[in-house]
Amino acid sequence: MRPLTPAARRLAMVSEHASPLAALGGADAGGQNVYVARLAEQLARDGHEVTVYTRRDDPALPPVVTTGAGVRVAHVDAGPAASVPKDELLPHIPAFAARLHHDFLRRPPDLVHTHFWMSGLAAVAATRTLGVPVVHTYHALGTVKRRHQGAADTSPAPRVAIETTVGRLAHRLLATCADEVRELRAMGLPADRIAVVPCGVDTEHFAPRPAGTGRPGRPPTLLAVGRLVPRKGFDRAIRALRELPEVRLLIAGGPPADRLGAEPEAVRLRKIAAECGVTDRVTLLGGVRHAEMPALLSRADLVLSLPLYEPFGIVPIEAMACGTPVVATAVGGQLDTVLDGVTGAHVPATAAHTGPGGDPYLVRALRELLADPVRLPRLGAAGRRRALGTYTWDRVAAGVHEVYESALHQPTPVPEAAR
Repeated sequence: MRPLTPAARRLAMVSEHASPLAALGGADAGGQNVYVARLAEQLARDGHEVTVYTRRDDPALPPVVTTGAGVRVAHVDAGPAASVPKDELLPHIPAFAARLHHDFLRRPPDLVHTHFWMSGLAAVAATRTLGVPVVHTYHALGTVKRRHQGAADTSPAPRVAIETTVGRLAHRLLATCADEVRELRAMGLPADRIAVVPCGVDTEHFAPRPAGTGRPGRPPTLLAVGRLVPRKGFDRAIRALRELPEVRLLIAGGPPADRLGAEPEAVRLRKIAAECGVTDRVTLLGGVRHAEMPALLSRADLVLSLPLYEPFGIVPIEAMACGTPVVATAVGGQLDTVLDGVTGAHVPATAAHTGPGGDPYLVRALRELLADPVRLPRLGAAGRRRALGTYTWDRVAAGVHEVYESALHQPTPVPEAAR
């Protein structure tokens, strides 16, 4: 291993359930995996020594894998070497923390960057006696999940209390959007330790492809992308088709197309399409390979991102990078990424159902945009410029590194019980 230059840092990332090596599209594999993988790769390219610690979920995994970008991925033995839903991992976090502590004693990092609340819990325990600063990114907050899911929230009962404790013990909190800052402040966490750095997108991979928007001779095409879970709002997009004759909807996400028949949310969405009389205009594509996503995003006239809540949302910036306008619910990170009237349009997060028709806010926004084919390319070009100017991974990594440097020069927070 090459020696570090004076400006380089030895960085540890902790992402207990979201491995940077995981295939996307699973129940617990999504935006966090992408964020950890791409940020780690960019920091490694910038000369830092980066190790990502994630829980072993397969006995065949080697102890350490080094990626092509030079990132070390360490598989930590904590709990069964099998896939475990993230909401069932809390009992295994003490073992995870003990393994981290052992590794940090042997080879201390300059800084630990934790991802998701259980990673934060493990790292503040592992570093308590080592004097190693911790920067924490929540990725999703229990307060938000509980507010929107209520009794359906499967998070462990102490999640919110632990998130608050992690926030008080971390040297810096790295939020990805302004809405998250408001949530953190409402939890009583200090504003002077919160910084905002957005997520990023690979603008070389996600770039406009030929035969994008405005192709004559084909019906207008809407595209929605994401995990097949109810909160993503795919049903709302399907219902809107009742008021948009000839418009078709593609939904990408979930298992491969030949296994969608066993996917509960796919079954539910197909039932809604049948009830609305739009089955022939709704296509569930199943999981789409990463290599194929730019072409799919480029071919759509509009990309829809309609979740009830969204901590940040990677799909809108991927679509913008491909030059496709986005219609997004005005929630979470989408308030920052999608500029209403500039790169797309905002609609209310909660659908308004009036009579047999689709949600009038969404229908109106789609109808107005699709009726103006000259405007769509302008919105798409503005989205591409915004992606290049704000969301490239080199820009994101530079912003994160500034937060790291501030954490390295900040006193260790004192637990309230010790004051």
